[in-house]
Amino acid sequence: MPTGFHIHLVSDATGETLNSITRACLVQFEEVTAIEHSWTLIRTTGQMQKVLQGIQQNPGLVLYTIVDDKLRNLLVSSCRDLGVTLVPVLDPVMTALAGHFGQTAKGLSGRQHIMDRDYFYRIEAMDYALAHDDGQSARNYEDADVILVGVSRSSKTPTCVYLANRGIKAANVPIVPGCPLPAELFTVKHPMIVGLTKDPGQLVQIRKNRMQMIAKDEDSDYVDLNAVREEVVQARRLCAEHGWHVLDVTRRSIEETAASIIQMLHEHREKRGLAAVREA
Repeated sequence: MPTGFHIHLVSDATGETLNSITRACLVQFEEVTAIEHSWTLIRTTGQMQKVLQGIQQNPGLVLYTIVDDKLRNLLVSSCRDLGVTLVPVLDPVMTALAGHFGQTAKGLSGRQHIMDRDYFYRIEAMDYALAHDDGQSARNYEDADVILVGVSRSSKTPTCVYLANRGIKAANVPIVPGCPLPAELFTVKHPMIVGLTKDPGQLVQIRKNRMQMIAKDEDSDYVDLNAVREEVVQARRLCAEHGWHVLDVTRRSIEETAASIIQMLHEHREKRGLAAVREA
């Protein structure tokens, strides 16, 4: 039985949506090797003809997000003639939304990438994350939505960057044995503070890999299992003392960690809003 299958991803925009959906589904098929053909920014008949030539040369499942009726019809009719399966990925959602809103979709390509207010929020959040990485610029912590604290290699920086891409201003502060935390961290009112923790054994392995990459001696407390265990215990204790949230990221991807933080932030903002009403 063959295990290699061609999949064509056809989009009139950057193809990010198709790629995300496809990868989320493909991980459920461990024995299958998918050969992906990505066709992006397809907005003219000439471009679509090249796509169809590629599909004819390597027949396989076609997933698409094309809003232009002329191009859609060309793709649908041609795939029907070629005898390949065609899936309009966004159609079920668009149909449901149109029915719910009582409106017809605009049918414009790449609208999710226009430079609107949310776009500039994301750029501002990214600038903030980079400027407040690893304990920098503590004087501006009050401007953050979220501050992540945690021991070294607990995924603070990539999580902040991911959150920034969602328009959330996130700073991160390392918890280093023997080094005091910025005083500003204990006086902020607006941001939600979350402590990230991880299994000590996994931390040690990640740190060893890091030290090998930068050619550093591994004979230190930084990679000593007992010392790292104590680091994690102290970090948890610190969070408990100050009432900060704690999130174990041992078995979480960056995306899963960020999703949990976003949910916490939503609840945090709701509570703050309720508190403000009570005070008024």
